[in-house]
Amino acid sequence: MSLVYDVRLRPAQPPTPAADAFTVHRGEVPATEGRDGLEIAYVREGVGGYPLLLLHGYPETKRIWWRNIRPLAEAGYEVIVPDLRGFGDSDLSADDVYDLAAYSRDLHLLVHGVLGHERCGVVAGDVGGATAVDLVHRYPGFVDKLVYFNTAPPAIFEEYAAAGIDVSAIRTFADGPTADYRYRQGATPDDLAAELDTPAKRRRYIGEMYGHRLWASPGTFTPEDIDFMTEPFASDERLRASWAVYQLAYGRRASEPPLMSGKVSVPTMILYGMDDNVVGPDFLHTSEVAFTDRTGPVVLPGAGHFLQWERADLVNGLVIAYFGDRRG
Repeated sequence: MSLVYDVRLRPAQPPTPAADAFTVHRGEVPATEGRDGLEIAYVREGVGGYPLLLLHGYPETKRIWWRNIRPLAEAGYEVIVPDLRGFGDSDLSADDVYDLAAYSRDLHLLVHGVLGHERCGVVAGDVGGATAVDLVHRYPGFVDKLVYFNTAPPAIFEEYAAAGIDVSAIRTFADGPTADYRYRQGATPDDLAAELDTPAKRRRYIGEMYGHRLWASPGTFTPEDIDFMTEPFASDERLRASWAVYQLAYGRRASEPPLMSGKVSVPTMILYGMDDNVVGPDFLHTSEVAFTDRTGPVVLPGAGHFLQWERADLVNGLVIAYFGDRRG
């Protein structure tokens, strides 16, 4: 018996704003700590409310949050949605620097240095989730609260074992039914890029992750949605930049080590899309150990890896409620 949620039972989702519904701003972040300076593109709506930083992962850009921006802004939040360096409309790195520490430093410089916020809330999944953990540890006091979903858990394997979790059963970088992409992007990116030698091929490759590769709950992305999500990955340079973080497991040098090896004491809500075939359900149990001030885990039906889009109705309500104590 399949446990995959029948999308026909899912309530209708909030309408998707037009591609040009939000103004895209650009903020210059200077070079620091082995990381070159560049411009980060971002959407900013609801200026004056409590700042919420929404972080995308892979294969995503800020567009994955298109169904969340307006509802959160209308609820009284200042919604800040950047493209990570090398993604979407943000600059490519002239020095080819792409790693969690670089993403983290860029984001702090943007939110604190450019936009002037001393503190913020963060909502993040996938690579954005790992970056959020680095932000918490690298800049104590900067992140007030966190919503964390469908990503790698903090690397605290001794603590997991002490809690009674069989560490050998935790899904590794190369495990899982869809993990071949991680190896190819990480270990043999030149070979993969040579196969994806046209914009159409590159977009089709990314589009598979929203469709038949089962990252998402079946039927949650229409052909028009997939076209919207894949357009930023049409160029060879953008696609390769998005793969760089996977190459860190295969010898690529990081600008500095990520801060992922400690428990997180910042109040955190844990979410998980039940149909995710990329991040396994072990994420739920490791999160119970890694986050010491935790709400959840909350498992969302009718969503896979991209739960902020697939179940925007639930995610928006949960985020609005969770950060309600931070609004003025």
